Amino acid sequence: MERTVRTDLPGVTRGRRRRRSGAALAPYWLILPGWLWLAAFFVTPVIVMVSLSLQTGDFIDGFRQTWHFGTYADAVGTYHVQLVRSLVYGAVATVSCALIGYPVAYWIAFRAGRHKSVFLFLLLLPFFVSFVIRTQSWNVVLADHGVLLGPLKDVGLLSDDFHLLATPYAVIGGLTYNFLPFMVLPIYVALERVDPKVIEASTDLYASKAGTFLRVVLPLSLPGVFAGVLLTFVPASADYVNAGILGGPSTTMIGNIIQTEYFTNLDYPGAAALSFVLMGALLLAVFTYARALGTDEVLEVAAR
Repeated sequence: MERTVRTDLPGVTRGRRRRRSGAALAPYWLILPGWLWLAAFFVTPVIVMVSLSLQTGDFIDGFRQTWHFGTYADAVGTYHVQLVRSLVYGAVATVSCALIGYPVAYWIAFRAGRHKSVFLFLLLLPFFVSFVIRTQSWNVVLADHGVLLGPLKDVGLLSDDFHLLATPYAVIGGLTYNFLPFMVLPIYVALERVDPKVIEASTDLYASKAGTFLRVVLPLSLPGVFAGVLLTFVPASADYVNAGILGGPSTTMIGNIIQTEYFTNLDYPGAAALSFVLMGALLLAVFTYARALGTDEVLEVAAR
């Protein structure tokens, strides 16, 4: 004799509601640790920095909240040259990374075959060494009588007073070297997703290699280019290590100014204001870039 379960009983109804509500809340419980992490290590420090940027005082007598918005105007008026220089250096380094990184990513994705993992490992191998040590190694390479310029000066190809250190070329070169993997990896991931059948179809339709690249491969790789530009431009513009090691007084970036204001001058409000000015400039540049590239179209390509 079969047993039937009545579904109209209060207990059964409550159990169903409980399971239904638990299933609806499950995604929120799963994302809760991430939100707590962001709140603790991003939102809270940002709020503290905003409050600090509006304070006045000094390190000896202490700082107090006076809602002094003039700190931002003073920061921009005093260090606008370094701010613009940082954005320019970051942009040039990003373009250099794209010009160098795209062929590298393309070759690994389509020509490396079963050795792709080996080449990706070699690309990431410098990251096993400290960022400062890697940058300092370029200080040795680019020295006036180092392994690069020394032999060229000995044979008379360069004059004795020629130098690369403390110039924009050295700083931008260091930025390009240090942030190149941030450009290569996203582009490689995008190229890896390109279906070989699509490329084969374009060849069957009598497209040249250049036409296949410009009309098929490049548009499909734009999501990787977009991500690579963001991952490269933002940290490169805010960097201070390369300018501090490879640069000089005429190549100081805004990151060096913020570091000096914090740790040397102990001007915490001014340093906090400069940090937010830099953040605002980077956000404006990123939004302008996304608008010019067409983010919606890029996301549509990435979703295919």
